[in-house]
Amino acid sequence: MEPSSGGTTSAARAAEVLLEFGRRSSALGVSEIARSTGISKAVAHRILTTFVECGLLLYEPETRRYLLGPAAATLGARALDVSPLRRMAREALVELQRSTGETATVTGRLPGGRVYLDQVESTQEIKMTVELGRRFELHSGSSGRIILAHLSEDEQEDLLSRPLPRLTATTIIDPDELRAALREARERGVCRSTGERQEGAGSIAAPVFGADGAVIGSVSVCGPSYRMTEEACDRHENVLREAAQRVSRALGHRPAVTAK
Repeated sequence: MEPSSGGTTSAARAAEVLLEFGRRSSALGVSEIARSTGISKAVAHRILTTFVECGLLLYEPETRRYLLGPAAATLGARALDVSPLRRMAREALVELQRSTGETATVTGRLPGGRVYLDQVESTQEIKMTVELGRRFELHSGSSGRIILAHLSEDEQEDLLSRPLPRLTATTIIDPDELRAALREARERGVCRSTGERQEGAGSIAAPVFGADGAVIGSVSVCGPSYRMTEEACDRHENVLREAAQRVSRALGHRPAVTAK
């Protein structure tokens, strides 16, 4: 039986409330949830109460705020376990880390954002690591921007029409500057970043495509910015591009052949 429009709306509201916790790194109150999702406080409170009852959220009486619960952790862990992108990228990440000496990561695309699915950490004493499972914006950092560069023009403009948060002093938030960076990344096939999402970090990323030809994520190499110089990125570029292509092929992607 098809769901009613009212039921669909209720489900969408509940999903939006839960997803808001994935966008934040702190506990949230009813007022914050209502303001960020655009729903009333009464509706937000009912949804939050339901999620607490089923273990997806926990309630802190002292602060009157909510945070993700054990059931949400179970879902997140299970999602990583069954992710085809994560599974198909694992071997490529291991090889990428060995050949570059830096941390290798794989990122999955989300609606309007992205999430790190896996990493193989550098064996060097000073290294970069990423937070798996947390939602990040697409405009900041190489892993996100290379995904954004391969979205349709309409999808790009939709994101560029919204306020772009500045995460560091070097985060690109000017729409015209970002458009130029996206064109360069798409033409080159890789994207480079220095300190845009995290100060002191440098990275280079390449896109991963699914069987239908749409971009579904990215593979990257990241490390301290003093090691991830332009010269180092030049050395890593080809092996990174090959790793991303290998993951794409494993997921069923077959690049179109251009007639000569």
